[in-house]
Amino acid sequence: MQNKQNRRAFLANTGKAALATGISLSVLPSMAASFVGFAPNPFTQQALPYAYNALEPIIDAMTMEIHYSKHAATYAKNLADACLAEKVATDNTSMEELLHNISKYSPKMRNNCGGHYNHELFWQCMAPAAGAKPEGKLAAAINQSFGSFEAFKTQFTDAGKNRFGSGWAWLVLNADKKLIIGSTANQDNPLMDVSELKGSPILGLDVWEHAYYLKYQNKRPDYINAWWNVVNWRYVEKRFESA
Repeated sequence: MQNKQNRRAFLANTGKAALATGISLSVLPSMAASFVGFAPNPFTQQALPYAYNALEPIIDAMTMEIHYSKHAATYAKNLADACLAEKVATDNTSMEELLHNISKYSPKMRNNCGGHYNHELFWQCMAPAAGAKPEGKLAAAINQSFGSFEAFKTQFTDAGKNRFGSGWAWLVLNADKKLIIGSTANQDNPLMDVSELKGSPILGLDVWEHAYYLKYQNKRPDYINAWWNVVNWRYVEKRFESA
Protein backbone atom coordinates (compact mmCIF):
# COMPACT_ATOMS: atom_id res chain seq x y z
CA MET A 1 0.00 0.00 0.00
CA GLN A 2 2.81 2.39 0.88
CA ASN A 3 4.50 1.70 -2.48
CA LYS A 4 1.29 2.57 -4.33
CA GLN A 5 0.92 5.82 -2.41
CA ASN A 6 4.54 6.73 -3.14
CA ARG A 7 4.09 6.00 -6.82
CA ARG A 8 0.94 8.11 -7.03
CA ALA A 9 2.64 10.95 -5.20
CA PHE A 10 5.58 10.79 -7.60
CA LEU A 11 3.30 11.00 -10.63
CA ALA A 12 1.43 13.96 -9.20
CA ASN A 13 4.57 15.82 -8.16
CA THR A 14 6.44 15.28 -11.42
CA GLY A 15 3.39 16.39 -13.34
CA LYS A 16 3.21 19.62 -11.35
CA ALA A 17 6.94 20.15 -11.80
CA ALA A 18 6.62 19.84 -15.55
CA LEU A 19 3.94 22.50 -15.62
CA ALA A 20 5.86 24.75 -13.23
CA THR A 21 8.97 24.72 -15.37
CA GLY A 22 6.99 25.45 -18.50
CA ILE A 23 7.86 22.29 -20.42
CA SER A 24 5.45 22.04 -23.36
CA LEU A 25 3.24 18.97 -23.35
CA SER A 26 3.27 18.98 -27.14
CA VAL A 27 7.05 19.20 -27.43
CA LEU A 28 8.30 17.97 -30.77
CA PRO A 29 10.41 14.78 -30.93
CA SER A 30 13.49 16.75 -31.96
CA MET A 31 13.12 18.92 -28.87
CA ALA A 32 12.53 15.87 -26.71
CA ALA A 33 15.82 14.46 -27.95
CA SER A 34 17.72 17.51 -26.79
CA PHE A 35 16.90 17.17 -23.09
CA VAL A 36 17.45 13.42 -22.81
CA GLY A 37 20.83 13.33 -24.55
CA PHE A 38 19.76 11.65 -27.76
CA ALA A 39 22.42 9.67 -29.61
CA PRO A 40 22.03 7.12 -32.42
CA ASN A 41 23.00 4.26 -30.12
CA PRO A 42 20.65 1.47 -28.93
CA PHE A 43 22.02 1.82 -25.38
CA THR A 44 20.84 5.43 -25.14
CA GLN A 45 17.34 6.86 -25.16
CA GLN A 46 16.17 7.63 -28.67
CA ALA A 47 13.95 10.54 -29.65
CA LEU A 48 10.25 9.88 -29.16
CA PRO A 49 8.83 9.36 -32.68
CA TYR A 50 5.86 11.69 -32.05
CA ALA A 51 4.84 14.59 -29.84
CA TYR A 52 3.73 13.98 -26.26
CA ASN A 53 0.11 14.79 -27.15
CA ALA A 54 0.05 12.78 -30.39
CA LEU A 55 -1.69 9.73 -28.91
CA GLU A 56 -4.49 11.62 -27.21
CA PRO A 57 -7.14 10.89 -26.14
CA ILE A 58 -5.90 7.31 -25.63
CA ILE A 59 -2.72 8.34 -23.81
CA ASP A 60 -2.73 11.83 -22.40
CA ALA A 61 0.17 14.22 -22.94
CA MET A 62 1.12 14.49 -19.26
CA THR A 63 1.38 10.71 -18.87
CA MET A 64 3.45 10.44 -22.03
CA GLU A 65 5.81 13.20 -20.94
CA ILE A 66 6.36 11.79 -17.44
CA HIS A 67 6.68 8.25 -18.76
CA TYR A 68 9.24 9.18 -21.42
CA SER A 69 11.25 11.97 -19.81
CA LYS A 70 11.28 10.62 -16.22
CA HIS A 71 10.74 6.86 -16.02
CA ALA A 72 12.25 5.73 -19.33
CA ALA A 73 15.06 8.29 -19.16
CA THR A 74 16.03 6.94 -15.74
CA TYR A 75 16.31 3.40 -17.10
CA ALA A 76 18.61 4.66 -19.86
CA LYS A 77 20.79 6.56 -17.41
CA ASN A 78 21.01 3.65 -14.97
CA LEU A 79 21.81 1.26 -17.82
CA ALA A 80 24.76 3.47 -18.81
CA ASP A 81 25.96 3.46 -15.21
CA ALA A 82 25.62 -0.33 -14.98
CA CYS A 83 27.47 -0.88 -18.25
CA LEU A 84 30.33 1.30 -17.02
CA ALA A 85 30.50 -0.43 -13.63
CA GLU A 86 30.29 -3.93 -15.08
CA LYS A 87 32.61 -3.24 -18.02
CA VAL A 88 30.15 -3.87 -20.82
CA ALA A 89 31.60 -2.51 -24.06
CA THR A 90 28.50 -1.02 -25.67
CA ASP A 91 30.33 -0.34 -28.94
CA ASN A 92 30.73 -4.05 -29.68
CA THR A 93 27.97 -5.67 -27.58
CA SER A 94 24.41 -5.76 -28.88
CA MET A 95 21.45 -5.13 -26.61
CA GLU A 96 20.07 -8.56 -27.53
CA GLU A 97 23.34 -10.27 -26.61
CA LEU A 98 23.33 -8.57 -23.23
CA LEU A 99 19.73 -9.59 -22.56
CA HIS A 100 20.40 -13.19 -23.64
CA ASN A 101 23.09 -13.38 -20.94
CA ILE A 102 21.50 -11.17 -18.32
CA SER A 103 21.84 -13.79 -15.55
CA LYS A 104 25.59 -13.11 -15.55
CA TYR A 105 25.05 -9.50 -14.49
CA SER A 106 23.73 -7.59 -11.51
CA PRO A 107 20.05 -6.94 -10.67
CA LYS A 108 20.72 -3.30 -11.60
CA MET A 109 21.76 -4.36 -15.10
CA ARG A 110 18.76 -6.69 -15.42
CA ASN A 111 16.23 -4.10 -14.33
CA ASN A 112 17.61 -1.23 -16.36
CA CYS A 113 18.64 -3.07 -19.51
CA GLY A 114 15.17 -4.60 -19.61
CA GLY A 115 13.51 -1.30 -18.78
CA HIS A 116 15.40 0.55 -21.51
CA TYR A 117 14.86 -2.09 -24.19
CA ASN A 118 11.18 -2.52 -23.34
CA HIS A 119 10.41 1.18 -23.48
CA GLU A 120 12.30 1.78 -26.72
CA LEU A 121 10.18 -0.98 -28.30
CA PHE A 122 6.97 0.27 -26.66
CA TRP A 123 7.20 3.77 -28.15
CA GLN A 124 7.58 2.29 -31.64
CA CYS A 125 4.65 -0.07 -31.13
CA MET A 126 2.35 2.96 -31.00
CA ALA A 127 1.55 5.70 -33.50
CA PRO A 128 -1.02 8.46 -34.03
CA ALA A 129 -4.09 7.52 -36.07
CA ALA A 130 -3.11 3.86 -35.88
CA GLY A 131 -5.11 0.90 -34.59
CA ALA A 132 -7.11 -1.05 -37.18
CA LYS A 133 -5.74 -4.55 -37.84
CA PRO A 134 -2.50 -6.16 -38.99
CA GLU A 135 -2.18 -7.19 -42.60
CA GLY A 136 -0.24 -9.63 -44.74
CA LYS A 137 1.94 -12.35 -43.23
CA LEU A 138 1.40 -11.21 -39.64
CA ALA A 139 -2.38 -11.27 -40.01
CA ALA A 140 -2.18 -14.79 -41.46
CA ALA A 141 0.13 -15.95 -38.65
CA ILE A 142 -2.20 -14.50 -36.00
CA ASN A 143 -5.19 -16.27 -37.53
CA GLN A 144 -3.26 -19.51 -37.69
CA SER A 145 -1.99 -19.28 -34.09
CA PHE A 146 -5.08 -17.92 -32.34
CA GLY A 147 -8.02 -18.62 -34.64
CA SER A 148 -8.89 -15.00 -35.34
CA PHE A 149 -7.75 -11.46 -34.68
CA GLU A 150 -10.47 -11.00 -32.06
CA ALA A 151 -9.38 -14.16 -30.24
CA PHE A 152 -5.80 -12.88 -30.29
CA LYS A 153 -6.88 -9.51 -28.86
CA THR A 154 -8.80 -11.23 -26.06
CA GLN A 155 -5.85 -13.46 -25.12
CA PHE A 156 -3.35 -10.59 -25.25
CA THR A 157 -5.65 -8.32 -23.23
CA ASP A 158 -6.01 -11.04 -20.61
CA ALA A 159 -2.22 -11.43 -20.42
CA GLY A 160 -1.87 -7.73 -19.58
CA LYS A 161 -4.93 -7.51 -17.37
CA ASN A 162 -3.99 -10.55 -15.29
CA ARG A 163 -0.28 -9.76 -14.83
CA PHE A 164 0.02 -9.44 -11.06
CA GLY A 165 1.73 -6.22 -10.03
CA SER A 166 3.87 -4.43 -12.61
CA GLY A 167 5.06 -5.88 -15.88
CA TRP A 168 4.51 -6.34 -19.59
CA ALA A 169 2.28 -8.28 -21.99
CA TRP A 170 3.95 -9.71 -25.10
CA LEU A 171 3.32 -11.19 -28.51
CA VAL A 172 6.39 -13.34 -29.15
CA LEU A 173 7.75 -15.40 -32.03
CA ASN A 174 9.27 -18.45 -30.34
CA ALA A 175 12.09 -20.74 -31.42
CA ASP A 176 9.63 -22.88 -33.42
CA LYS A 177 8.57 -19.76 -35.36
CA LYS A 178 5.15 -19.81 -33.74
CA LEU A 179 3.38 -16.81 -32.26
CA ILE A 180 2.65 -17.06 -28.55
CA ILE A 181 1.30 -14.65 -25.95
CA GLY A 182 2.54 -14.20 -22.40
CA SER A 183 3.68 -11.70 -19.82
CA THR A 184 6.75 -10.89 -17.75
CA ALA A 185 7.12 -9.24 -14.37
CA ASN A 186 8.76 -5.90 -13.71
CA GLN A 187 11.13 -5.05 -16.61
CA ASP A 188 11.92 -8.59 -17.72
CA ASN A 189 11.36 -9.51 -21.36
CA PRO A 190 11.33 -12.66 -23.54
CA LEU A 191 14.93 -12.15 -24.69
CA MET A 192 16.31 -12.72 -21.19
CA ASP A 193 17.78 -16.08 -20.26
CA VAL A 194 15.99 -15.79 -16.90
CA SER A 195 12.54 -15.40 -18.46
CA GLU A 196 10.06 -18.28 -18.60
CA LEU A 197 8.57 -16.67 -21.71
CA LYS A 198 11.21 -16.84 -24.45
CA GLY A 199 11.41 -15.67 -28.04
CA SER A 200 11.59 -12.55 -30.18
CA PRO A 201 9.27 -9.78 -28.94
CA ILE A 202 6.93 -8.69 -31.72
CA LEU A 203 4.55 -6.48 -29.72
CA GLY A 204 4.90 -5.25 -26.14
CA LEU A 205 2.47 -3.49 -23.81
CA ASP A 206 3.56 -1.69 -20.64
CA VAL A 207 1.15 -2.42 -17.78
CA TRP A 208 3.05 -0.63 -15.03
CA GLU A 209 0.77 1.86 -13.25
CA HIS A 210 2.83 4.83 -14.39
CA ALA A 211 1.82 4.02 -17.99
CA TYR A 212 -1.85 4.72 -17.35
CA TYR A 213 -2.61 5.89 -13.81
CA LEU A 214 -3.21 9.61 -14.46
CA LYS A 215 -5.98 8.95 -16.98
CA TYR A 216 -7.32 5.50 -16.07
CA GLN A 217 -6.57 5.40 -12.30
CA ASN A 218 -6.62 1.74 -11.27
CA LYS A 219 -8.66 0.60 -14.30
CA ARG A 220 -6.00 -1.32 -16.17
CA PRO A 221 -8.53 -3.16 -18.40
CA ASP A 222 -9.87 0.20 -19.65
CA TYR A 223 -6.33 1.31 -20.51
CA ILE A 224 -5.61 -1.89 -22.43
CA ASN A 225 -8.91 -1.78 -24.32
CA ALA A 226 -8.21 1.82 -25.37
CA TRP A 227 -4.57 1.07 -26.25
CA TRP A 228 -5.58 -1.09 -29.20
CA ASN A 229 -6.54 2.13 -31.00
CA VAL A 230 -2.91 3.32 -31.18
CA VAL A 231 -1.08 0.07 -32.02
CA ASN A 232 1.36 0.69 -34.87
CA TRP A 233 0.72 -2.47 -36.86
CA ARG A 234 3.11 -1.47 -39.65
CA TYR A 235 5.98 -1.49 -37.17
CA VAL A 236 4.81 -4.76 -35.60
CA GLU A 237 4.56 -6.34 -39.05
CA LYS A 238 8.15 -5.33 -39.81
CA ARG A 239 9.35 -6.86 -36.53
CA PHE A 240 7.55 -10.09 -37.36
CA GLU A 241 8.97 -10.29 -40.87
CA SER A 242 12.53 -9.65 -39.68
CA ALA A 243 12.44 -11.91 -36.59
